[in-house]
Amino acid sequence: MTPALRKLNLTVHLITSIGWLGAVAGFLVLSIAGLASRDADTVRGAYLAMNLIGQFVIVPLSLAALLTGLVQSLGTEWGLFRYYWAVAKFALTIGAVILLFLHQFTAVAGAARRASAAPPGTRPDVGQLGIQLVGDAALAVVLLLAITALGVYKPWGRTPYGLRLPDLPHNEASMPSGLKVFLVIIGLIMALFLVVHLAGGGLGHHGHGG
Repeated sequence: MTPALRKLNLTVHLITSIGWLGAVAGFLVLSIAGLASRDADTVRGAYLAMNLIGQFVIVPLSLAALLTGLVQSLGTEWGLFRYYWAVAKFALTIGAVILLFLHQFTAVAGAARRASAAPPGTRPDVGQLGIQLVGDAALAVVLLLAITALGVYKPWGRTPYGLRLPDLPHNEASMPSGLKVFLVIIGLIMALFLVVHLAGGGLGHHGHGG
């Protein structure tokens, strides 16, 4: 890319990535309010607002961050597969977007339906979805912070593919132990997220609401 185009894409990527993280943090606050508040209007408003923020803010920002990040990798010297941090960041972003869609169109939509169906003046009862939404949002914040940190610190060096490039030194390449530990932790977080949705209420309990 030309320098001007590169800066423009990087600017959009930073805005959408930070906006995504900020929107999820706001979602976390609303999920806590929906779980903890005793006021019926506050609870109803929290779950309805979470659904709107998810559909019209978090989902578009996540897709924009993924697309601009892909363009930034392929259009600059960093590449997509030359460095461990770039591969890890891209894979985590893909995973985050997939889990986000699962989260939005199961748990969030289900909680919003139950909140809408509650009689006026009655505190909406979303069941275990209230706890699940807090946990999901907290895990999402941790995951997005990890993705952000990867882009800033760029750890672990080059991949075997990157070392084979003509302008880079040829030496033995193996996956750094720090990367292995990091991927195991993130993998466990994402697996927990998925299991909760598939077995704990993300899919199984939504048929009961509104």
